[in-house]
Amino acid sequence: MPVNEPSSDIPLAEVFRAANSLLAAKLIVDWALGGALAAIYYVEPFTTYDADIFFIPIDKGLPAGIPALYAHLQSQGWQVEREHLMVSGFPVQFLAAGGLTEEAVREAERIEFEGVPAKVFRAEHIVAIAASVGRPKDKARIEQLLQQASLDKTKLENILQRHKLKLPTL
Repeated sequence: MPVNEPSSDIPLAEVFRAANSLLAAKLIVDWALGGALAAIYYVEPFTTYDADIFFIPIDKGLPAGIPALYAHLQSQGWQVEREHLMVSGFPVQFLAAGGLTEEAVREAERIEFEGVPAKVFRAEHIVAIAASVGRPKDKARIEQLLQQASLDKTKLENILQRHKLKLPTL
């Protein structure tokens, strides 16, 4: 059970149902919630603009199956607005996973949200991904996760070493 759940005005159950429908339609291999909403699963809530769904594509080619995903979700009533798909007015990005993010999808924690099965990146992967990106907001996220989440320090170190990453100086 999560320490914190995102605000009820975020249609997360709909997002998870859509991701599961992509899996059922065999358009993707697997998926998990990443980014800020995944971090909120482990720490005190903060404002976020969108949901990031990372998926392992069936085809590793350049578009990584994005046109088929968009077509499938649009047939279910989702709208496209720039790089986001919109559900109930909330923006969702579907991002093809590779390397560290693919590992994060494969090792994501299985949860249930409002009766919908889902997967969320583990805190250790969120920290490692934030370290790989290195923006100021990523450094803040690392600090927050290190302070508030129950991290497996050995697992985190293994991930960082495997992907040749270091935590920033906070």
